Amino acid sequence: MRGRPKAELVLSESEREQLQAWSRRRKTAQVLAPRSRMVLSCVSGASNKVVADTLGVTPQTVTKWRARFLKQRLDGLLDAPRAGAPRTIDDARVDALIA
Repeated sequence: MRGRPKAELVLSESEREQLQAWSRRRKTAQVLAPRSRMVLSCVSGASNKVVADTLGVTPQTVTKWRARFLKQRLDGLLDAPRAGAPRTIDDARVDALIA
């Protein structure tokens, strides 16, 4: 085995269900679905390079989202707040509007 050893990625049943829902749902934010697919593919034991090739992203991208998931779990896949004026509409209202 080459490269650095990776931390084992284990999901609870509720995390697996949430990731599968995010990856399948048509109304999910377009950045959240591929992140969910990356984590689900990594859980199956595939290397970061294989996951990257399968999903059409770079291995660095897979490494980034895998590490964020390990550190922050599901919250790590969501976008971090950005600089600027605070949002006036919360995520629930955005989802309701889109649905």
